[in-house]
Amino acid sequence: MRGGDREAEFREYLLADRTRLMRTALLLTAGDAHTAEDLVQIACTRVYVHWHRIRHEGAGPYAHRILVNAFLDERRRAGRHPEVVTAETLEPRLTDEVDPVDTLAVRRALLELAPRQRAVLVLRYFQDLDVASCARILECTEGTVKSQTAKALKRLKDLMSEEADPATGSS
Repeated sequence: MRGGDREAEFREYLLADRTRLMRTALLLTAGDAHTAEDLVQIACTRVYVHWHRIRHEGAGPYAHRILVNAFLDERRRAGRHPEVVTAETLEPRLTDEVDPVDTLAVRRALLELAPRQRAVLVLRYFQDLDVASCARILECTEGTVKSQTAKALKRLKDLMSEEADPATGSS
Protein backbone atom coordinates (compact mmCIF):
# COMPACT_ATOMS: atom_id res chain seq x y z
CA MET A 1 0.00 0.00 0.00
CA ARG A 2 1.25 3.45 -0.82
CA GLY A 3 1.93 5.89 2.01
CA GLY A 4 -0.73 8.31 0.75
CA ASP A 5 -3.41 5.61 0.81
CA ARG A 6 -2.43 4.64 4.34
CA GLU A 7 -2.56 8.26 5.44
CA ALA A 8 -5.98 8.77 3.85
CA GLU A 9 -7.43 5.61 5.41
CA PHE A 10 -6.10 6.52 8.82
CA ARG A 11 -7.38 10.09 8.56
CA GLU A 12 -10.82 8.77 7.59
CA TYR A 13 -10.85 6.41 10.57
CA LEU A 14 -9.72 9.17 12.90
CA LEU A 15 -12.44 11.56 11.73
CA ALA A 16 -15.05 8.86 12.29
CA ASP A 17 -13.90 7.59 15.71
CA ARG A 18 -12.07 10.42 17.51
CA THR A 19 -15.21 11.86 19.11
CA ARG A 20 -16.14 8.46 20.53
CA LEU A 21 -12.60 7.97 21.82
CA MET A 22 -12.67 11.40 23.46
CA ARG A 23 -16.03 10.72 25.08
CA THR A 24 -14.70 7.45 26.52
CA ALA A 25 -11.53 9.16 27.72
CA LEU A 26 -13.52 11.95 29.40
CA LEU A 27 -15.60 9.39 31.22
CA LEU A 28 -12.55 7.38 32.27
CA THR A 29 -10.85 10.49 33.62
CA ALA A 30 -14.07 11.77 35.22
CA GLY A 31 -13.99 14.89 33.09
CA ASP A 32 -10.29 15.76 33.14
CA ALA A 33 -10.12 17.08 29.57
CA HIS A 34 -6.33 17.42 29.51
CA THR A 35 -5.65 13.86 30.60
CA ALA A 36 -8.41 12.65 28.28
CA GLU A 37 -6.70 14.39 25.34
CA ASP A 38 -3.41 12.75 26.31
CA LEU A 39 -5.04 9.31 26.40
CA VAL A 40 -6.68 9.83 23.02
CA GLN A 41 -3.35 10.97 21.58
CA ILE A 42 -1.66 7.82 22.91
CA ALA A 43 -4.40 5.63 21.41
CA CYS A 44 -4.29 7.39 18.04
CA THR A 45 -0.51 7.19 17.88
CA ARG A 46 -0.52 3.46 18.57
CA VAL A 47 -3.32 2.86 16.07
CA TYR A 48 -1.31 4.72 13.44
CA VAL A 49 1.83 2.70 14.17
CA HIS A 50 -0.09 -0.58 13.76
CA TRP A 51 -2.44 0.61 11.02
CA HIS A 52 -1.05 -1.82 8.45
CA ARG A 53 -2.06 -4.74 10.69
CA ILE A 54 -5.36 -3.57 12.18
CA ARG A 55 -7.02 -1.59 9.41
CA HIS A 56 -8.90 -4.61 8.07
CA GLU A 57 -9.66 -6.13 11.49
CA GLY A 58 -11.30 -2.99 12.80
CA ALA A 59 -9.36 -0.21 14.43
CA GLY A 60 -12.19 0.81 16.80
CA PRO A 61 -11.92 -2.05 19.32
CA TYR A 62 -8.12 -1.91 19.17
CA ALA A 63 -8.14 1.85 19.82
CA HIS A 64 -10.50 1.50 22.76
CA ARG A 65 -8.37 -1.28 24.27
CA ILE A 66 -5.29 0.95 23.94
CA LEU A 67 -7.21 3.86 25.48
CA VAL A 68 -8.33 1.83 28.50
CA ASN A 69 -4.87 0.30 28.95
CA ALA A 70 -3.26 3.76 28.77
CA PHE A 71 -5.72 4.99 31.40
CA LEU A 72 -5.00 2.03 33.70
CA ASP A 73 -1.24 2.44 33.18
CA GLU A 74 -1.47 6.14 34.03
CA ARG A 75 -3.36 5.33 37.24
CA ARG A 76 -0.73 2.76 38.28
CA ARG A 77 2.21 5.12 38.06
CA ALA A 78 3.72 5.87 41.42
CA GLY A 79 3.13 9.32 42.76
CA ARG A 80 0.23 10.05 40.41
CA HIS A 81 -2.72 11.67 42.14
CA PRO A 82 -6.00 12.49 40.38
CA GLU A 83 -6.77 16.15 39.85
CA VAL A 84 -9.86 17.62 41.42
CA VAL A 85 -12.55 18.41 38.86
CA THR A 86 -14.33 21.70 39.48
CA ALA A 87 -17.33 23.41 37.96
CA GLU A 88 -15.03 26.05 36.45
CA THR A 89 -13.17 23.58 34.23
CA LEU A 90 -13.49 24.32 30.54
CA GLU A 91 -14.42 20.99 28.98
CA PRO A 92 -16.54 19.55 26.18
CA ARG A 93 -20.13 18.65 27.05
CA LEU A 94 -20.98 14.96 26.68
CA THR A 95 -24.53 15.61 25.56
CA ASP A 96 -26.85 18.59 25.51
CA GLU A 97 -29.47 16.84 27.67
CA VAL A 98 -27.18 16.21 30.67
CA ASP A 99 -27.66 18.39 33.76
CA PRO A 100 -24.25 19.90 34.67
CA VAL A 101 -24.88 19.37 38.41
CA ASP A 102 -25.63 15.67 37.86
CA THR A 103 -22.60 15.38 35.58
CA LEU A 104 -20.30 16.79 38.27
CA ALA A 105 -21.79 14.49 40.91
CA VAL A 106 -21.24 11.45 38.69
CA ARG A 107 -17.69 12.55 37.89
CA ARG A 108 -16.88 13.03 41.57
CA ALA A 109 -18.28 9.57 42.29
CA LEU A 110 -16.35 8.05 39.38
CA LEU A 111 -13.13 9.51 40.76
CA GLU A 112 -13.66 7.50 43.93
CA LEU A 113 -13.84 4.17 42.07
CA ALA A 114 -10.83 1.98 41.48
CA PRO A 115 -9.51 2.48 37.92
CA ARG A 116 -10.63 -0.96 36.64
CA GLN A 117 -14.08 -0.48 38.15
CA ARG A 118 -14.35 2.93 36.50
CA ALA A 119 -13.20 1.43 33.20
CA VAL A 120 -15.74 -1.40 33.31
CA LEU A 121 -18.62 1.01 34.04
CA VAL A 122 -17.60 3.36 31.24
CA LEU A 123 -17.32 0.52 28.75
CA ARG A 124 -20.52 -1.27 29.81
CA TYR A 125 -22.88 1.65 30.41
CA PHE A 126 -21.51 4.68 28.61
CA GLN A 127 -20.11 2.87 25.56
CA ASP A 128 -22.89 0.23 25.70
CA LEU A 129 -20.52 -2.68 25.13
CA ASP A 130 -21.48 -6.24 26.00
CA VAL A 131 -19.64 -8.30 28.61
CA ALA A 132 -17.58 -10.20 26.04
CA SER A 133 -16.36 -6.98 24.37
CA CYS A 134 -15.42 -5.49 27.73
CA ALA A 135 -13.52 -8.65 28.64
CA ARG A 136 -11.53 -8.44 25.39
CA ILE A 137 -10.71 -4.76 25.91
CA LEU A 138 -9.77 -5.20 29.57
CA GLU A 139 -8.00 -8.49 28.81
CA CYS A 140 -9.80 -10.41 31.56
CA THR A 141 -12.53 -13.03 31.84
CA GLU A 142 -16.22 -12.31 31.41
CA GLY A 143 -16.73 -13.33 35.04
CA THR A 144 -14.28 -10.63 36.12
CA VAL A 145 -16.19 -8.04 34.08
CA LYS A 146 -19.44 -9.11 35.74
CA SER A 147 -18.03 -9.07 39.28
CA GLN A 148 -16.24 -5.74 38.75
CA THR A 149 -19.44 -4.28 37.31
CA ALA A 150 -21.48 -5.40 40.32
CA LYS A 151 -18.92 -4.05 42.80
CA ALA A 152 -18.55 -0.78 40.90
CA LEU A 153 -22.31 -0.23 40.66
CA LYS A 154 -22.73 -0.85 44.40
CA ARG A 155 -19.89 1.54 45.22
CA LEU A 156 -21.21 4.17 42.79
CA LYS A 157 -24.68 3.89 44.33
CA ASP A 158 -23.22 4.33 47.82
CA LEU A 159 -21.18 7.34 46.70
CA MET A 160 -24.15 8.96 44.98
CA SER A 161 -26.27 8.40 48.12
CA GLU A 162 -23.60 10.12 50.22
CA GLU A 163 -23.57 12.98 47.70
CA ALA A 164 -27.34 13.38 47.97
CA ASP A 165 -27.42 13.11 51.78
CA PRO A 166 -25.71 16.15 53.30
CA ALA A 167 -26.09 14.63 56.80
CA THR A 168 -23.21 12.23 56.04
CA GLY A 169 -20.82 15.18 55.98
CA SER A 170 -18.88 13.81 53.02
CA SER A 171 -19.95 16.54 50.58
